Amino acid sequence: MARAESEDRRFDTPKGIRRTATFRGSGDSDRFGRFTEWVARGMGTPGFLVGLSVFAIGWMAWNTFAPSAWRFDDIAIGFTALTLMLSLQASYAAPLILLAQNRQDDRDRVQIEQDRQRAERNLADTEYLAREVVALRLAVKELASKEFIRSELRAMLDELDRRDEEESEHAG
Repeated sequence: MARAESEDRRFDTPKGIRRTATFRGSGDSDRFGRFTEWVARGMGTPGFLVGLSVFAIGWMAWNTFAPSAWRFDDIAIGFTALTLMLSLQASYAAPLILLAQNRQDDRDRVQIEQDRQRAERNLADTEYLAREVVALRLAVKELASKEFIRSELRAMLDELDRRDEEESEHAG
């Protein structure tokens, strides 16, 4: 409580960014979020639906066929307690499912942003590699081919042979 009061007195934080009171610290909010996701996942399973159906059928069977002294929700008034319990369950289920969906939306937003950043990096890397490939192709075009080097060496050998012949003619 003292922490919430001290944060309310801080004037260097905009009002919209001030922390609101959580259950008991920063970890509890995430724990509650994980709990809501667990509940939402559980409510969407066939096991939950079968269990809820068995519970409701058992409730109605008990309050219909049990001795009247043991009944606690009379069929004559339309199983009012069962209706209230199911309404209470539904009134908690809807907000818990919405909270779980909001958390999933937040995770999806973060994932989309990370994917966008990864795509930008991949594009930049691809563009860099494309420039490097073009530079290598240009450099390879400027390099001498094997045939060019062979022809140059043959020309030099022919020139050296011609010089040797001329020197041997002058000497002899």
